[in-house]
Amino acid sequence: MTARQQTPAQTAGGTGAGGSATGGALRLSAVHKRFGEHTAIDRVDLDIRAGEFLSLLGPSGCGKTTLLRMIGGFEDPTSGAIALDGEDLTGLPPFRRPVNTVFQSYALFPHYTVAENVAYGLKRAKVPRRDLAPRVAEALDLVQMRRFADRKPDMLSGGQQQRVALARALVNRPRVLLLDEPMSALDRKLREEMQLELIRLHTDLGLTFVFVTHDQEEALAMSDRIVVMSEGRIQQVGSAEEVYGSPANAFVAGFIGKQNFVDAEVVEADADGLLLRGPRCDLRATAAGFTAGTQVRAAIRPESMGIRPAAEGAPGGVNAVAGRVVGESFLGDVVQYLVRAADGHELLSRVRTSTAPDVHEGDDVVLTWEAAAVQVFSHE
Repeated sequence: MTARQQTPAQTAGGTGAGGSATGGALRLSAVHKRFGEHTAIDRVDLDIRAGEFLSLLGPSGCGKTTLLRMIGGFEDPTSGAIALDGEDLTGLPPFRRPVNTVFQSYALFPHYTVAENVAYGLKRAKVPRRDLAPRVAEALDLVQMRRFADRKPDMLSGGQQQRVALARALVNRPRVLLLDEPMSALDRKLREEMQLELIRLHTDLGLTFVFVTHDQEEALAMSDRIVVMSEGRIQQVGSAEEVYGSPANAFVAGFIGKQNFVDAEVVEADADGLLLRGPRCDLRATAAGFTAGTQVRAAIRPESMGIRPAAEGAPGGVNAVAGRVVGESFLGDVVQYLVRAADGHELLSRVRTSTAPDVHEGDDVVLTWEAAAVQVFSHE
């Protein structure tokens, strides 16, 4: 459990618009979804813990939004089951599930005021009239939008509209909040502000958040756990540190952050690790589980690649390659170098600005890295 994750202990009649019944644990069992001949979700098994912030991350078309829509009741699984706190949700329409969704488009009613938008779900649920105003006020307070209660959506900024959409989803006191790329229309500064806002809401409310995004940095910054998806299948489930530092396969390694990939062959495998033969150099890795003669894909993060002027010495041994700097980018706290090896293959190196060497575009350099920085995957 992270510092911001809390056990949801509020009851349906508890304090605040986000007060929820204890629970919010989801279980997806062999969930399969087909659209005609196309398989969108391929027998997914997933347990989502009560009160956690879980992100579904993957490229466009990987199935993450389809999975979210099935949890919300907007799509039915072709087969399999979805349960919330042990209760089967299969076949229940969205309005009968203790789950609310914040959509990418916000879906606010343009002719309603902010307060009327937030009250809409309460009225559909036939909440007594005397309770409407207090519940709406509580929800707007949660997202710091109470002073805008009488405005129409077209009088609000994108970030303010998103807050209203959040209030409308929270006012019904769901056990699970689903968020379908809700920040995709915001500029970078607003996105960063809303990331902090969502983290605050998650901490304060203790609800289960299921968040869909294609943005790696967003998922890494916000999530208790990340589900990395590709072609309707789960590739890895883990914390930000796990999916970044110990990717399960080459797809996850390449999708989360940047990587330098080298196709190679295992020439030695012993207690110390592996010796790999690549087209540009030999690589030593501390990895295990491969035998001599196996074709593999090695990966080295740019921040693990040191760079120095070629004049300081030619590469020797393993885990070193010579090249020429063909691009240099100042990224604030780091400097990124694009280095082209003699065979035309390009590699990235990132070093802290405070320790960046005196090398620039056009200079000959040597890249070096440690054996522990080399991740090895089956060649797929």
